[in-house]
Amino acid sequence: MPDLDGLRRRWEIWRRKAAPVRVIVASFLLLIALGAFLLTLPVSSAAGTFSQPLDALFTATSATCVTGLSTVDTTTHWSPAGQAVILCLIQLGGLGLSTFATGFSLLVHRRLGLREMVLAGEASGGAMPDTAGLLKLMLGFTFLCEGLGAGLLLLRFVPEYGVRGIWPSVFVAVSAYCNAGFDILGFVPGNASLTAFAGDPLVCLTIDGLIITGGLGFVVVRDIYLCKLLPPLRRKSRRRLNFHSQVCLRATAALLAAGTLGFFLLEYNRTLAGMGVFEKLNAALFQSVNTRTAGFASVDISAQNSFTKVLSVVLMFVGGCPGSTAGGVKTTTLVVLLVTVGSTLRGKSEASVLGRRFAPGVVYKSLTVVLLGLGVVFADACALVLLNPGIAFVDLLYEAASAFGTAGLTAGVTTRLEPVSRLLLCATMFIGRVGPLSFGLSILMRTKAPPSILPEGRMLIG
Repeated sequence: MPDLDGLRRRWEIWRRKAAPVRVIVASFLLLIALGAFLLTLPVSSAAGTFSQPLDALFTATSATCVTGLSTVDTTTHWSPAGQAVILCLIQLGGLGLSTFATGFSLLVHRRLGLREMVLAGEASGGAMPDTAGLLKLMLGFTFLCEGLGAGLLLLRFVPEYGVRGIWPSVFVAVSAYCNAGFDILGFVPGNASLTAFAGDPLVCLTIDGLIITGGLGFVVVRDIYLCKLLPPLRRKSRRRLNFHSQVCLRATAALLAAGTLGFFLLEYNRTLAGMGVFEKLNAALFQSVNTRTAGFASVDISAQNSFTKVLSVVLMFVGGCPGSTAGGVKTTTLVVLLVTVGSTLRGKSEASVLGRRFAPGVVYKSLTVVLLGLGVVFADACALVLLNPGIAFVDLLYEAASAFGTAGLTAGVTTRLEPVSRLLLCATMFIGRVGPLSFGLSILMRTKAPPSILPEGRMLIG
């Protein structure tokens, strides 16, 4: 019998001494391991038998990393208990285990120590000012949005499917807000993901709203509340949003518009054929929202043309905003690099936008995140090609980008992959969820060396 008290003491000692980024990475690993164990048990299986360990591990990783890829059907393979485990993994993985632990400490009026504040700030996007207030808002706002989303979905599913529609409404609402992409609507005739609801504005727009809100990040949500919603209630003037929020909102709007237009034009006579113009716009918007991080599908992804899949790869790679439930390299990273390139082409020595300049460290960090992300995606895609020679490269690239961006969309090849490929996707989902930079720091970070002044190295570029 293992010494649980001893293990707990060693964990507490390590947690106090380890860097916050390592604690966050370790918490995700522990959550995946626990989820995989629970999903292996007969009680989690609809058949009442032990599930294959690899299927359980893949599902637990996908749920914890809020991805949505699956090697088995969530509706038919898992029992209600198994689906509840998946939902818990989605909720804990979406907000972060450390966020939940710290947030509930605040809710029971425990004060945070400096280390807990640093850990919570790291988990919520690096925001240290008023960390306690931000965490309270995160938990309260999350449950409010998920409750409203579930209520709206109940208006459609309960009249249509009776009592059976209650659990899917709650499950899909939580999955959508956490940008996970899991659903349990496989009992709907002819449905794959949400293709049966492609022309239903209530279902699609509700899920769109949950995904976008969850993908903005809690720092942005708090800023909108404090600057735009709260002042009128106190009879004060609205204030301007901070720089981070302005960048996130503008980048999100631009990506949504570009994705909607791209899907509408590229798939007009293909996967959108047979729909009315409004239904096509609704389906194109739904795909644009989901491709960036969530993973629900209202059309047959495998039937899309190759150019549409490449567009999807780009959107999945970018993902959502920092400190959110979304994955990818994040919208702010893309903005920093694009603005830096534009400034360089105009002969400027500094990158600036909206009257603010980017510090060199921000540019270096953004470049590092993108290069690491590209390396992970293409290394994974190349490995998948070698291991699965019968599948088209664009579909395997799509799968790798979906795993890294925690988007969860698939071109219909997940269940066709051999075991090693599935383990590679598990690793890719994990790196995509914790972030390539955080993952690298958790492995390579050493004690800071004293600063040194080195001579400048000069060389030609371009």
